[in-house]
Amino acid sequence: MLSIERRGAVALVTLHRPEKRNALSIELRVELADAFGRVSDDEEVGCVVLTGAGPAFCAGMDVTQFGGDREHKLRLVETSTLAFDAVGRCTRPVVAAVNGPALAGGFALALLCDLRIASEDATLGYPELPRGIPPSYAAARAVLPATVAQDLCLTGRIVDAAEALRLGVVREVAAGDVVERALKLAEQIAALPRDAVLETKRRALLEREQLWGFLFDEERRVFSRALLGEDAT
Repeated sequence: MLSIERRGAVALVTLHRPEKRNALSIELRVELADAFGRVSDDEEVGCVVLTGAGPAFCAGMDVTQFGGDREHKLRLVETSTLAFDAVGRCTRPVVAAVNGPALAGGFALALLCDLRIASEDATLGYPELPRGIPPSYAAARAVLPATVAQDLCLTGRIVDAAEALRLGVVREVAAGDVVERALKLAEQIAALPRDAVLETKRRALLEREQLWGFLFDEERRVFSRALLGEDAT
C-alpha cells in the first residue's frame, strides 16, 4: 500500500491505494507510520517527498473501516495517531507533492508536511464538515493565518490549486509533473548543509509543539471519545 524510493539523498514516499483515492486504511496508516519512522532516523536521507499514486493525493480516512467492536475502534485511534504523528514529527524536511485531491484527513496530511507543491488540477479542503465531522483546525492553524484556517474549517469549502496558492496553502503550482518538481526542490534542500537543515527543522517542530501542541492533543482526545466513548483515555 506504500512504497519508498530513494533518489540519492531524497526519499520518495508514495501512497498506493489508487482505487480508493489513497484513503488511509488501518493498514496504510501502519505502513505510513513505519515509513516515516524509518526515513526520520535514516542519516542518509536529507529530505522526503510524499505523494499519492494515481489521480489523487489522499482522500482522507477510509470511513468504510469505521465501526466494529471496541478493539477495532481502539485500533483506529492508535493507527491514526501513529500515522499523523510520524509525518508531523519527521526530523527530515517533508515536501508534499499534491498530485490531485487532498481532502479531509488527506488535507491535514499535506498540511503536516513542511512545503506543499500542487498540480494544476489539485483540490484541497475539509469536506467532512457538512457530514458533522469537525476537521483538523490544528493542522490548518499551525500553517495558515487564522482568517484562512477559520475560513476553510468553518465552511468546508474546497479550493482549487490557484486559490490554494493565493491563500498560501501551497508554495507553488507545478505546470508539469508535480512529483518531479517536488523531487527537484527536495534535492536542493538535501544538498544544503545537513546539520543546518536538520537544526532548522528541529526549531520548526519545536515551534509547532509550543504554539499548537495543545490543539493537536485536544483533537486526539475528541477523536478518541467519538470512537470509544466517554471512558476513552
